[in-house]
Amino acid sequence: MMLEYLTYAALALIVIIFLSQAIRILREYERGVVFTLGRFTGVKGPGLIILIPVVQQLVKVDLRVMVQVVPPQDVISRDNVSVKVNAVLYFRIVDPERAIIKVSDYMAATSQLAQTTLRSVLGKHELDEMLAERDRLNADIQEILDKQTDVWGIKVTGIEIKDVDINETMVRAIAKQAEAERLRRAKVINAMGEQQAAEKLVEAGRILAQEPQAMQLRYFAALHDIAGERSSTVVFPLPTGLLDHFMPRRDNP
Repeated sequence: MMLEYLTYAALALIVIIFLSQAIRILREYERGVVFTLGRFTGVKGPGLIILIPVVQQLVKVDLRVMVQVVPPQDVISRDNVSVKVNAVLYFRIVDPERAIIKVSDYMAATSQLAQTTLRSVLGKHELDEMLAERDRLNADIQEILDKQTDVWGIKVTGIEIKDVDINETMVRAIAKQAEAERLRRAKVINAMGEQQAAEKLVEAGRILAQEPQAMQLRYFAALHDIAGERSSTVVFPLPTGLLDHFMPRRDNP
C-alpha cells in the first residue's frame, strides 16, 4: 500500500513538473518567441500557451515602449566647442522574431547605437544650433536610429536631448558674446534713428526754403518754445532778412 502511495505521489510530481514546464501565460503586452529543438517555429501570445517540455523553449518579449537614458557624451561641435550631452531614448519592439534572432542583446545594441549617433549628428552642428534647434536635431537623430534599428525589429518612437553642459569658461565667453551682440543692435538702432531724423530734417528744410513766410513762422514758434522754459535770459540770433518784411523799402537814387 505504501508503495502505491509513493508511486502515485511520484506520478503527481511528474505531472506537476510537466505542466509547469508546458504551460505559459503571457500578458497582453508580451509575446513569446518559440524554438523547437533550436529552430524558430513561431511567435505566440498573448494568453495561454502550451509547450512541449525539453523540446520547445520560449523567450518572452515585452512590446511596451521602453525608456533608456543615454549617458553623457563628449561632443565637439563644428565650431570646436567641447560639450557634454545626454538624452532619453524611447523605442519599442515591433517584430519579436528579429529582436531575438538578429541581435544578441537589443537593449545594449540600441544604447550603443544611440550614443554613437548622438555624437555623430551633434558634431556636425554649431553650439548655437544645439541650444536653439533641439527639436530639429531630435528629429534627425530619431530618423537615423529608426533606419538602423529596423533590421532588429525595433521602432524608435522618439529621442529627446536633455542637457547640453558647457564648461564655465565657455559660459563666460557666451555671456560676453551676447552682451556684445546687444550693444551692437543698440548702436545700429540708434544709428538708424539718427539717419531717419536727418532725412526728415533735410526734407523739412527743403519745404521751408520754398516758402520764406513759413521760415518766419517756424522762427517765431521756436521763440515761443524757448519763452516757455524757466531760463531767465535767452540769447537768440535774429536773421537780418527777417525784418525786411516789416521795414519800408528805400529806393536807390
